[in-house]
Amino acid sequence: MSLIKKVFLFLLLVSQLRVLGQTYASRLGWKPTDKVIILHVDDVGMSYESNHGAIDAMEKGVARSCSIMMPCSWVPEYFHYLKDHPLTDAGLHLTLTSEWKDYRWGPLAGVKLVPGLVDKEGVMYSDVASVLFHASPAEIDTEIRAQLHRSRIMGWEPTHLDSHMGTLFASPAYLAKYIQLSFDEHIPIMLPVGHNTLMQKTNPVDEQTMTFLHETGQKLWDSGLPVIDDLHNFSYGWVPPAKAKTKSALRLFKTKKYIESFKDLKPGITFVIMHCSIASEIFPHITSSGPIRLGDLEAMMDPEFKKYLDKEGIIVTTWREMAERRKKIN
Repeated sequence: MSLIKKVFLFLLLVSQLRVLGQTYASRLGWKPTDKVIILHVDDVGMSYESNHGAIDAMEKGVARSCSIMMPCSWVPEYFHYLKDHPLTDAGLHLTLTSEWKDYRWGPLAGVKLVPGLVDKEGVMYSDVASVLFHASPAEIDTEIRAQLHRSRIMGWEPTHLDSHMGTLFASPAYLAKYIQLSFDEHIPIMLPVGHNTLMQKTNPVDEQTMTFLHETGQKLWDSGLPVIDDLHNFSYGWVPPAKAKTKSALRLFKTKKYIESFKDLKPGITFVIMHCSIASEIFPHITSSGPIRLGDLEAMMDPEFKKYLDKEGIIVTTWREMAERRKKIN
């Protein structure tokens, strides 16, 4: 091998190590090559089935994090669970839409304070576009703070914040309110600010937006908060085939999908979004997404999935663990 080629390969290696060393996982004390994930369950509090899907995914499976929809009817049941399980990694799924036809909820701040968040049925709009058209950034701010207030009234300090249906990412003004709440209350937020390799596959952004994310991530980090590198948001789109009607078939289908998608994981902290619900006679009257959600639950409880994570050395973490690691860093 020529000297020039040796120098080139050395510089290439140094460049690669420098990139790896810039992940937020490595900043929190993991190795530069470590792939760290947060296996996270959305929509807790939405229904009885969602509550117990999350509980099973975390107690019987490998999921370790969840977030709660504070305006929904089944929030009290899950908060009673949290009183008995105070170390649960539970954040708030800040909710600004009510997407189901026959099962709906309204804003906690009340119609008078946030009229732009309320449709003709007196509840939140069913889609993000309608919220964007009607609701001011000030109303968004009022409502998400009301949801945090309710959590604290009920005795729970959330481990993190994220956004139901991505509504808080619908406009720069909404996003600014989300980020400001994080700074004001010193609560970590779900905002991928690192290499964003997987996120770019589902939600590609331009160079200017990437620069904004990187700069915001550094500001959040400098304020003493942990942040994440990437976002895995594929599972809701993995619709099981019609023939997958049993739990075992759903488990096989979803586990295979997770394993296939994890082959593209890069070093750093990746937030993996899923929706886990148990099955019931009532749940199909809420949503037709039951098989998707049951499949997620079955995958999290699949021993083969855990074996895969162990074999590949993929580390599962929580917002609590990341916050504790961040406290130890100057």
